[in-house]
Amino acid sequence: MAEKLRCAVIGTGGIGLEHLSSLLQCPRAVAVAIADQSPNRVKEAAERFKIPRSYTDYHDLLDQPDVEAVTVAVPNNLHAAVAVDALHARKHVLLEKPMAVNAKEAARMVEAAKKSKRLLMVGQNFRFHRQTQHARMLIERGELGELYHARGFWLRRSHIPRIGSWFTQKQFAGGGCVCDLGVHVLDLCLHLLGDFDVRCVLAQTYGKFGPRGLGEFEWGKSEVDPKKPFNVEDTGVALLKLRSGKSVSLEVSWAGHHAPDQRELGVDLLGTEAGLSLFPARLYRPGVNGLETVHLATPAVPHSEDRIHHFVTCVLQGRKPLVPIEESLKVQQILDAIYASAASCKEVRIG
Repeated sequence: MAEKLRCAVIGTGGIGLEHLSSLLQCPRAVAVAIADQSPNRVKEAAERFKIPRSYTDYHDLLDQPDVEAVTVAVPNNLHAAVAVDALHARKHVLLEKPMAVNAKEAARMVEAAKKSKRLLMVGQNFRFHRQTQHARMLIERGELGELYHARGFWLRRSHIPRIGSWFTQKQFAGGGCVCDLGVHVLDLCLHLLGDFDVRCVLAQTYGKFGPRGLGEFEWGKSEVDPKKPFNVEDTGVALLKLRSGKSVSLEVSWAGHHAPDQRELGVDLLGTEAGLSLFPARLYRPGVNGLETVHLATPAVPHSEDRIHHFVTCVLQGRKPLVPIEESLKVQQILDAIYASAASCKEVRIG
């Protein structure tokens, strides 16, 4: 029988349940335990997925010697504490995005991973999309020429997580749509550019709908306290200048009066020989009859190639992950700079 990685999931909200579903479909992994501070949630998940052991204190889970790896799907402010504790317990760790609520906490996690000699990976799932992989192939083949600018956006019209949940409170989430949606397209832009060395950031954030109780969308299993204020952003924009001379523009929102006929989610790359868009995937280039648009047939990756399965394979085979933790740390530094620039109304330099 092939070796299987014995995994546990910490956090059984919406994303935690997704982790469990993926682990149960992974031929090289077995889910042996779960933890969640909510007795009702952890009981429900254990029964639904037939998990043999469940805990309301994740420290008890980490004490189990047969648990080799954990996936972490808890509120953002707990990422660092849970991941560091898991690494100190010599467990491999897959962490949901964003990596942490600030770069100081993220750096502490990286140091813990180095000391424990265990894998720490942030589950940036857009890197595993077939469109992304096809785009990387075209870029590496030189089809776009020299890349010089990327635009990433995720513009939802009415999709704020439940107001009063941890998602809409800065003390728990660290921020709003920028660290929820923006981290995805930011990471994807830099990944496709092959360059994470950002020199400076100029940004602005807005809270125009959430504070009025508008734009809410049902999401997750988190408790809601209607007395808690909405004190994060529901729109954010940023311009990043890289030391190489490249640039990235970012625009994200949970709620806004965006044109309904435009793409909600996308990345656009500009190169000297061609341009490329994702979601849907299209290539823009000179053709024999002038400028042409090529529609790329790139279906989503099958379930066997998602971030969970990749993490399991990397642990078992000692492979370098598609999401190096050093790049995730740089993304966290950029998120910090975006919020610092928005607060100060000034350009913020990194490093």
